[in-house]
Amino acid sequence: MQRSSQPLSSSEIGTLWLTYLEKTFIMRVLEYFIEKSDDKQAKNIMTDLWHNLKTYVEKIEVTFKNEDIAIPNGFNERDVDRNAPKLFDFGFDIMFVRILKEISMGMYTLHLNMAYREDVVLIYKDLTAITQKCYNSCTQYLLEKGILSRPPNVTHPITNEIVNDTNYLNGFNLFGEKRSLNTIELGYLHHSIETNNIGIQLITGFAQCAKNKEVKDYFVKGKEISKKIIKELEEKMLQSDISFSAASGNFVTNSTKSPFSDKLMMFCIFLLNSFGLGSQSFGAIFSLRNDLTLKMALMAKNIYFYAEDGIKIMIKNGWLDQPPQMADRNKIIRGE
Repeated sequence: MQRSSQPLSSSEIGTLWLTYLEKTFIMRVLEYFIEKSDDKQAKNIMTDLWHNLKTYVEKIEVTFKNEDIAIPNGFNERDVDRNAPKLFDFGFDIMFVRILKEISMGMYTLHLNMAYREDVVLIYKDLTAITQKCYNSCTQYLLEKGILSRPPNVTHPITNEIVNDTNYLNGFNLFGEKRSLNTIELGYLHHSIETNNIGIQLITGFAQCAKNKEVKDYFVKGKEISKKIIKELEEKMLQSDISFSAASGNFVTNSTKSPFSDKLMMFCIFLLNSFGLGSQSFGAIFSLRNDLTLKMALMAKNIYFYAEDGIKIMIKNGWLDQPPQMADRNKIIRGE
């Protein structure tokens, strides 16, 4: 890759740095899942993704080298044990890859809007196309296997209606009926329950095999937060006579030997917390029933404080890579 005459901007350095961490993390997860997969179709999906990510990890490394920028530590072979027994079963590998691709799509959309140099823009455009293709492959695979539940069906509208009463916003009416959920609200509730169901399976497995006690306790706490979110959102759906149909079965085996380092598992939950904060925020913004807006906001608050506790654990154990910093002019002036 030829060196550009235009230096990377601060935002481009930051987004490429974060992309590198995320991609090296996903590659280590894929390496374990590929090794343990006994389904040819699933293995092909994950192997294709691994090769695609490897190409762009190398492109980021070359870009940083050409700019004399330190390459992030990221995650390497020390963070994965491919010989560890199966920790997850029943198609969980593709379920989790699908969630990771949801996170990636959101990151690329934001990062593309922060890129100005043509080669950086092209990286995010290419990664977006790769991610969308992989996400669709995962979704169709899971539907074919009967592992993924589709959102509930609703009666199709045959006319257009206008909201003409502010009571439409009221979800706190103790003495009258609340309006039923609209399809936008139902969509966000279903998505949040779906991702938290997967999160419970993931974090249960992590809690079983984490070596550090503080990390283990942190994962157990996260499991309880997800269970509470699911319970409260399912109650909102039941109030509108809608039930959530989750995939049957338990994805977690009885293994207690970790396939991943505690550092990698903590970074994984860090990513999922960021994703959860974004999802709850969108749910709050686009919900027109005020009880749902408040519920989503309170959940986002709980996720935020949980995420903050996780970051403190990562710092304490030396697991948090420091993002590239702006020069501290006051320190330079003082000669520090």
